[in-house]
Amino acid sequence: MATLYASPHPDDFRSLLALLVAELSPSSCIKTIAEDPPACLNARSRPTLVLSSGEGDTVVSGANAVAWYLAHQGKRAGMDAKQQSQVWQWLSFADNELIPVSCAVVFPLMGMMGMDKKLQQSSRAELLRVLKVLDKMLEPRTYLVGESITLADMAVATALLLPFKYVLEPSDRKVLPNLTRWFTTCINQPHSLKVLGKVTLCEKMVPVTVKANADPKDSPPALSASDPARDAPNGPTKTEAQLKKEAKKREKLEKFQQKKEMEAKKKTQPAAEKKTKPEKKELGVITYNIPTPSGEKKDVISVLPDSYSPQYVEAAWYPWWEKQGFFKPEYGRKSISDPNPNGIFMICIPPPNVTGSLHLGHALTNAIQDCLTRWHRMRGETTLWNPGCDHAGIATQVVVEKKLMRDRGMSRHDLGRDNFIQEVWKWKNEKGDRIYHQLKKLGSSLDWDRACFTMDPKLSYAVQEAFIRMHDEGVIYRSNRLVNWSCSLNSAISDIEVDKKELTGRTLLPVPGYKDKVEFGVLVSFAYKVDGSDEEVIVATTRIETMLGDTAVAVHPEDLRYQHLKGKMVLHPFCDRKMPVVFHEFVDMSFGTGAVKITPAHDHNDYEVGVRHSLPFVNILDENGSLINVPPPFLGMKRFEARKVVLEALKERGLFREIKDNPMVVPVCSRSKDIVEPLLKPQWYVSCADMGKQAADAVRDGRLKITPEHHLKTWFNWMDNIRDWCISRQLWWGHRIPAYFITINDPSVKPGEDVDGHYWVSGRSEDDAREKAAKRFNVTPDKVKLRQDEDVLDTWFSSGIFPFSIFGWPNETQDLSVFYPGTLLETGHDILFFWVARMVMMGLKLTGKLPFKEVYLHAVVRDAHGRKMSKSLGNVIDPLDVITGISLEGLHAQLTSSNLDPLEVERAKQGQKSDYPNGIPECGTDALRFALCAYTSQGRDINLDVNRILGYRHFCNKLWNAVKFAMKTLGANFVPLEKAQLCGEESVIDKWILSRLSAAVALCDGGFKAYDFPAITTAIYNFWLYELCDVYLESVKPVFSRTEDDASSHKQALVCRQTLYTCLEVGLRLLSPIMPFVTEELYQRLPRRRPQHDAPSICVTSYPSTEEFCWNNDEVDRNMDFVMSVVKTIRSLRADYNLTKTRADCYLQCVDSSTVSLVHNYKLQIQTLSYSQAVIPLSAEELVPEGCAVAIASDRCTVNLMLKGLIDVEKEVSKLMCKQGELEKQMEKLQEKMAKSDYKEKVPLKVQEQDADKLRQSHTELEKVKEAMANFEKMI
Repeated sequence: MATLYASPHPDDFRSLLALLVAELSPSSCIKTIAEDPPACLNARSRPTLVLSSGEGDTVVSGANAVAWYLAHQGKRAGMDAKQQSQVWQWLSFADNELIPVSCAVVFPLMGMMGMDKKLQQSSRAELLRVLKVLDKMLEPRTYLVGESITLADMAVATALLLPFKYVLEPSDRKVLPNLTRWFTTCINQPHSLKVLGKVTLCEKMVPVTVKANADPKDSPPALSASDPARDAPNGPTKTEAQLKKEAKKREKLEKFQQKKEMEAKKKTQPAAEKKTKPEKKELGVITYNIPTPSGEKKDVISVLPDSYSPQYVEAAWYPWWEKQGFFKPEYGRKSISDPNPNGIFMICIPPPNVTGSLHLGHALTNAIQDCLTRWHRMRGETTLWNPGCDHAGIATQVVVEKKLMRDRGMSRHDLGRDNFIQEVWKWKNEKGDRIYHQLKKLGSSLDWDRACFTMDPKLSYAVQEAFIRMHDEGVIYRSNRLVNWSCSLNSAISDIEVDKKELTGRTLLPVPGYKDKVEFGVLVSFAYKVDGSDEEVIVATTRIETMLGDTAVAVHPEDLRYQHLKGKMVLHPFCDRKMPVVFHEFVDMSFGTGAVKITPAHDHNDYEVGVRHSLPFVNILDENGSLINVPPPFLGMKRFEARKVVLEALKERGLFREIKDNPMVVPVCSRSKDIVEPLLKPQWYVSCADMGKQAADAVRDGRLKITPEHHLKTWFNWMDNIRDWCISRQLWWGHRIPAYFITINDPSVKPGEDVDGHYWVSGRSEDDAREKAAKRFNVTPDKVKLRQDEDVLDTWFSSGIFPFSIFGWPNETQDLSVFYPGTLLETGHDILFFWVARMVMMGLKLTGKLPFKEVYLHAVVRDAHGRKMSKSLGNVIDPLDVITGISLEGLHAQLTSSNLDPLEVERAKQGQKSDYPNGIPECGTDALRFALCAYTSQGRDINLDVNRILGYRHFCNKLWNAVKFAMKTLGANFVPLEKAQLCGEESVIDKWILSRLSAAVALCDGGFKAYDFPAITTAIYNFWLYELCDVYLESVKPVFSRTEDDASSHKQALVCRQTLYTCLEVGLRLLSPIMPFVTEELYQRLPRRRPQHDAPSICVTSYPSTEEFCWNNDEVDRNMDFVMSVVKTIRSLRADYNLTKTRADCYLQCVDSSTVSLVHNYKLQIQTLSYSQAVIPLSAEELVPEGCAVAIASDRCTVNLMLKGLIDVEKEVSKLMCKQGELEKQMEKLQEKMAKSDYKEKVPLKVQEQDADKLRQSHTELEKVKEAMANFEKMI
């Protein structure tokens, strides 16, 4: 048992951090006490964690220490060593950077420090400066570390809790959109709401009245030396080490306050009036208005719009791609049968339901599949992505039945089977291709000429053939077993159509067909009398009405309480039925009385017991859920009405014992929302044991690869323990089972029963079936009477043969010989068993081949808060709404027209209002696809934040502007070389960007091969944004501005243009599989290397390869890393002193001659990128002119920015003093660590070397800081 001493005060951010992490801890044994820890523990203050063990108590004291311990235990401190290091850095950042400045602003408002308005204003400005940096860092992220909430988020969020509550007004939050979005996400997590409650954000910064507490010790944590809690006379005596640490904290705070006072002093000096920044423009909507017939090429002659607009970019391209046949495997070759040295890539779409519309799960699946398909196509492979649509038996029948009742007041039974099926086909032909249009909107490069529908004649014939072959072989058989039964649908349903609704206790649920809600989540105990004695056996059940079908009571064979009942019987109170007491190992002796009622015909566990002990199977429910085979008054009652009557009858007979709350899982039909009943029905089953073994062996011996590998355990668990598969469905829409019940008009032949498989025969037609029946019973065909089974096949049966039925199996077609087996199956891991396993089993059984060589399973999409997508939560998002944008009112309107009840609609509206207060902005298809790929790590869940998708729309705009600028720079008469190659005249910056391009090509190549989509998107994003745009384009501007100066400059500009063109053209091709629309639009504007031979579209060009782009230059990369560290240091200094337009000379003091030479070679790049007047390299011996601001770029170079007359020298000295303190603190910690007696024995040698390097580097920097301080003191 662990005990956490923590303050419950809503403003005590240190205790709140510990409480938040404790709430996420997997251990439920943490006891929280709202008091100071006992003096005997020698703990400083709250929070303190006491870990009790057999060897005594271990005390962990301090917010960071407690939080780190609990987070590490709860796996919230990072997934690996790298993430743990990042989490620790954020923890230090919160403690050292955020908390001091936050307290300096907030505590005066709370009356915990004196109110110095100037100091508070300067502190507030400092806080906003830090937060803006943090906001920028959060722009591409949902969380600080990784893709889920960690200690880093909790530590930084609690450090910012008081500023968000009391300081940051709406205008402040408006300029911090990413930070506010992230903070809101953090505080609205379930564990945060439990600890913090609903956090109200600041509306206006005014003095705060701190909430009163019963215990004055529960006040917020003050950091000042006059903290009353710290000096309390009755507090625990503090050790010398504790007092020393507190003194250091006070000293640090005093320095911080001095620094703020100096800043405030400077701000009192008159300053030039700043110009008001123009307001940020809203995202513009530009449309493509040039008349272009569908299928004709889009106009690419007119000038590009000023900014990126998805509506403009995405117009007209898809019909042209389709008409040109780019998506067909025949494109560019005479015959698909011709050998292709580059290979074949075939993937079939997981066929979406014909009733469906796109959701984010579809969008993720199609984004991944289309990226892979486009990549393989660009690699020159014969590529086919085959579309299709599933007839969705239950879903479609329900939709059409509702429509029929709504429009004509008729049921399907009023119409009759044939007429009803005609109505379904009519609906399918009118509405069924909606999802195809949506797939095209996503840019999916499917071969639409090969589109298949599972009820098409070609596929229906394959389904019939598959059933007959498997039935003739005995793999499909008839049996009377328990199935998942939906009384509303009057049909068996598959496991995937059963939702598991978890209840914590007594709950009233709506059930179709019942006026009042029905009670669930209770356990009813009652007694059965033992025959021939006064003894009784007490049993318990959550479905009391099923006791009418009980045929036994079971106890555990080792339960001593019931050994004397062997061979005894108990009496059913409502009918003349004696029931044996049976002994079975499945009974849990510790649960309840250890005795269990057995209802073999209505419970899956009881069914097994009934079979083993040969118990009677009494079915008490008909297909509508009404009671049968029971005595009056229960006969004919609806099942849940009988629930109340049975309970009252037990009470009347004195057999009722108790009723209590009981956590349970209720099975609910996902289609009808009815409560699913286990029901005994004769059905068709597929024997899966042998097929399951073959499927498992295919993975074990490496013939079938499953990625990610953590799904292998699930695969083997299912395949090795597979049960037979029920394939009968009591529907009208679907593939009617080609099986016939046989009646022989011959008295010598005994009449058969429905459950007896011997009296069933399958056939391709009734005549075929009659011939088989006559042969089986040795009679003439005229004596055979046949009745076809009314049921249809489970939809998953036709989906299971989809990979080969789409190619015309069982006929030997060209497509079947070329494209089967396929290359890859990509889908969500949630249907690994329901679809993937069945395709593998049926492919091996019917074709003797695996249907594909590899399975890639992507993660499940959740919302930004990690919640499952649910209509009732209001977080189900149509991808088309993300693409085109939608208002909050539009989102609300979708809820109003849905099937949710009014209460759920209101709850969903609140969810939408919270997550999308301004609706969803137009993001475009490319940004959505890029975001989905960026999120697709090989894990189980994806927390999708729509704001991050918007960030990738901004990336599209950056791309757009970069290409526009580059095209202007290239000029109208630019002609690229026929081949991308080095000429030998490239400058260092040309060599660097071509090296970075080669690195991006290698990362993308490796990423596609490993299905590492985040690696691909990161490589492309970094290349375009941080390397090409931020560095290269800025660096070469001076080159183009002086092209007319001399011949050398002109030649350098020509080389630079070729380099720039190569980067644009190759960069667009790298991005094309992920962002097909914007890359096509921009590619079409670029000149061609070989206009007569180059591909007409970017989607059929070659994908950049590592063989072609192998210009990696490690030396240049290292040099540019150094250069960029110098540039960033100069920029940081310029920002510190607000030198937005003024250029200053920069003196770079280097430690050795090689560094001086390096700076000299890259002087132009440093000057351009840092906006410096001049860059002057100095050796270590040369003196730096007086009046410079100093910053350490690295241990090799110190930046000295000439600011004489522009800066406050005292401020500069104060900054260096802070830097000195930080370095001394770092060195002290390292020295203490390295001085420990067991350091050399326990610490790995590599870590020792790293520590020594850190200490040496810190020492060098410290010397430079002292030197810089001495220089400034000369200026005072």
